[in-house]
Amino acid sequence: MRGTFSLGAVAGVPVRAHWSVLGLAALIVVLLGDAVLPRAVPGLARGQYWSAAVVGGFVFMLSLLIHEMAHALVARWCGLKVGSITVWGLGGYTEVEEKAKNPRVELVVAAAGPLASVALGGLGFLVLMIIPGKSLTASAVTWLSSMNLLIGAFNLLPGAPLDGGRVLHGLLWWRFKDRSRADRASARAGHFVGTTLVAAGLFGTVFAGWLGGLWLVLVGWFIVAAARQELTVTIASAGLRGMLVREVMTADPDRAPAWMTVGEFIGKTALTSRQSVFPVVDLTGAPIGSVTLAALMAVPHQSRGVTRIDALPTRRPVRAVEAGGEATELLQPAGGQLIAVVEAGVLVGMVTAADLDRIVGQAILRAGPDTAD
Repeated sequence: MRGTFSLGAVAGVPVRAHWSVLGLAALIVVLLGDAVLPRAVPGLARGQYWSAAVVGGFVFMLSLLIHEMAHALVARWCGLKVGSITVWGLGGYTEVEEKAKNPRVELVVAAAGPLASVALGGLGFLVLMIIPGKSLTASAVTWLSSMNLLIGAFNLLPGAPLDGGRVLHGLLWWRFKDRSRADRASARAGHFVGTTLVAAGLFGTVFAGWLGGLWLVLVGWFIVAAARQELTVTIASAGLRGMLVREVMTADPDRAPAWMTVGEFIGKTALTSRQSVFPVVDLTGAPIGSVTLAALMAVPHQSRGVTRIDALPTRRPVRAVEAGGEATELLQPAGGQLIAVVEAGVLVGMVTAADLDRIVGQAILRAGPDTAD
């Protein structure tokens, strides 16, 4: 996801936040400080409400992170590689870089997040047993506990990409013994759930004047778009089945040697290449990143003769896949602007975002109409 910034790492898992999370945090603070808390405990100074709202907003964002950490830690416990966690305006996303090996793994990883949210909600209501019922703290804890229970329940709606969609996928995979069939069924369920939320949100906004309906429309639209994307990937996977990465990669691309200066690389390669992005390689030929024409242009003319490629702050990471691996691996999150293709650790090819669009389109054409049934 673009437009993110690092928040560090938790239990070894990189955590990032999208800029939209700032809007969500501000909305929660305003909701608590201007509406929820003053109505629950009237008569206090505004500073007290806003102080409690800021703390409540922080705890709410922390609960979203705990939800995603549950996914990440359970996935890692099940032997899956976890790339990162991203918190954004509609919740969070855990990047698991490997597909579940069986339905049981898919079920436990998918259920971990909602169960964590429900557990947080239940813990909050236990805390209320020792807090005075009419206090500002008790009102904030009540709201936070209710929201966590709501988040847990909402995420269990049976449609991809919600956690409930993953649970449904695992159950269908176990029932049909056919992962592709489960992929298609859960994607269609996600489309139905998303469309229903959009319709309900529009109805509530237009006919009942419920502004919260706009949030349902936004969430529903996101679910529909994600479900369509998942169905596209499923169909593309069918079209790529049996093919190897080396059959679809761009072979022997122009490389950017890490030790070369920007000026030297521009003169020797960039000015005559047909590429707009270049894999960066070390002395062994192993990929260690990527640079774009835009990154090269950003280096001042007077610095190009002394600035090495590996010193560029805009150098991006790459994900490496084996040339002899299945081409369906390319459909997993790339984590960068290109995918490096290697043999024995040495770069032999690449797949850019444009290449991936072409590969997916050709795979869908190759798959035929039966895969969409």
